[in-house]
Amino acid sequence: MIPMISWLLTDFAGAIPSAYYSLYVLELGGTPFIVGGTESVSSIILALVQFLGGYLADKRGRKQLILVMSFGVASSYILFAMAVNWYFILVGAVFRSICLMFLPAVDAMRADSIPPEKRGLGYSITILVSAISVLSPVVAGFFYMTKGLVPGMRTAYWIATASFFAAAIIRFKLKETLKADIGGCGLRDAFRSYKKAVAESFGVWKLVPRSALILFILYSTPSFFVHMCILYYVIYATNVLHVDEFHYAMMLAWQSIIFYGSVLPIGKLVDRIGRKNPLAASSILFAPGVWLFMYGDVPRLYVAFLLIAVGGSLMWTAYLSLRADVVPREHRGRVVEFTNFADNLLSSISLIVGGFLYESVSPRIPFFLLLASMILTAIFTLLFIREPRRREE
Repeated sequence: MIPMISWLLTDFAGAIPSAYYSLYVLELGGTPFIVGGTESVSSIILALVQFLGGYLADKRGRKQLILVMSFGVASSYILFAMAVNWYFILVGAVFRSICLMFLPAVDAMRADSIPPEKRGLGYSITILVSAISVLSPVVAGFFYMTKGLVPGMRTAYWIATASFFAAAIIRFKLKETLKADIGGCGLRDAFRSYKKAVAESFGVWKLVPRSALILFILYSTPSFFVHMCILYYVIYATNVLHVDEFHYAMMLAWQSIIFYGSVLPIGKLVDRIGRKNPLAASSILFAPGVWLFMYGDVPRLYVAFLLIAVGGSLMWTAYLSLRADVVPREHRGRVVEFTNFADNLLSSISLIVGGFLYESVSPRIPFFLLLASMILTAIFTLLFIREPRRREE
């Protein structure tokens, strides 16, 4: 219950400024390439700290790391709220990424807490907790209409700051899920542990089933192209498709409603029929959604966001469930850590590439590449993914 309350706060508040983040950077002097470049630097930092986060999650326990870094993330939003140019955004994003080293601990704690036979439903419920963020784009649109872009975004970031501090305080009541050598997470301890953390992170793939490595490799590819496009949906919709900003916020709200409305039945489906077919179906739905977005008028965009939402719900529920099925409890922190490291490292590259392609070649090229990657992912999932006979506890 404690984690759910804290995620309610952070998911709702954090999603408010996300709606117009790219436009905010442009208004503060950035370009489409700088939008991607800023997030690219942030992603590199986030990738590097995942080693340490996963190591400490498995060696020192989950709770303390989550507590300490939650306050850091809350503090980072002050820089976003006070930004007078895009350099403030860069510094804030880097600081936030450092503090997000607790992500492997969060994922590991969640996997620890869900029974194997209920993982699909369990992950669906944890995702469903974030359903309150359906209202976030509406709030963002209201701030935009009443205050303008920059003042509205500052208000959104101050709300995020207060909410993240409140969530950090609530997390004092978390219960540890791993018996470990609970120790400090100070800077000296962190730096001393980093080299060992990196070595153990790469070595963990020798300790887990081969199917875990195949799953990781297969789903790193579409992730690369998802990150290539993620910051440019709003810019493409408003500048190329000429959708007004408030209407775009309503489309995001529609996407969230579909995502969270579908996640519970999808969780039950994943528990009943297995993980593989829902994973393949996720890419099959995502691909036409991207096509409709590229050539969308308003009705097509609503259909596009519906398909993308259902595809995303299928993908994350089935992927997280299958990863927990094949990775033993004692290695989960490091597997999540390495996965997050690789995902963010690839993201840092894809954001730069996406910004270059969008600004210098064609705004449609990143979306075409995402479409192609989803088709290939569906085919490879059907050919290479295998489900375990026995699911890990």
